[in-house]
Amino acid sequence: MGKRILVIEDDKGIVELLKHYLEKENFALKDTPDGFAGLEKAKAENFDLIILDIMLPEMDGLEVCKQLRGDPKTASVPLIMLTAKTEETDKIVGLELGADDYVTKPFSPRELVARVKALLRRAETRREKEKVYHYGKLTLDLSKHEAVFENKPVELTSKEFDLLECLLRGKGRVLSRDYLMDEVWGYDYYGGMRTVDVHIRRLREKIPALSETIQTVKNLGYKLKENP
Repeated sequence: MGKRILVIEDDKGIVELLKHYLEKENFALKDTPDGFAGLEKAKAENFDLIILDIMLPEMDGLEVCKQLRGDPKTASVPLIMLTAKTEETDKIVGLELGADDYVTKPFSPRELVARVKALLRRAETRREKEKVYHYGKLTLDLSKHEAVFENKPVELTSKEFDLLECLLRGKGRVLSRDYLMDEVWGYDYYGGMRTVDVHIRRLREKIPALSETIQTVKNLGYKLKENP
């Protein structure tokens, strides 16, 4: 059985388009036309990826995204936001709330399929890893997908988790934004370098100790201190 994808979208034409292209790739799709019903379905069933429109009846996509990321069951499920809006502000808000990728309508169905596959590959790779990182009072367990700071769990989105793992793996070295984009989002991601900055800020907010240990290197990128 193929990977299970939930599509939360009220445009029937787009839903049929997604079904046509994704089912050809052996994905199993379920869909719902409003935000509240989509949120309930996502929590009640197990999905490998969620495609979420922003402009939805009952509950808008940004609120759905926020609630999905606040629930341990759905916090790390890969999520692509789909919207007709083009303003950078909407993209930043979506990313800050935990979206992994962002596609603006009209879009190429083949490109969306490629992004779905890329996100699922990275999620699978992450699940296969078993390494545990220890950095001061921070522990990052890749096999359990858990972050613990000062013996308290820290809720991270899938991209925040991957970015933190990348920083820990490369601690002591300057990591360029290009490198971080390729490692965490993949070369085929078109969200822009601001995406990295948004997620770094979120890590610093959720784990205050990182405010001092994640150093911004002007015009280059970021460096995690060798020792906390």
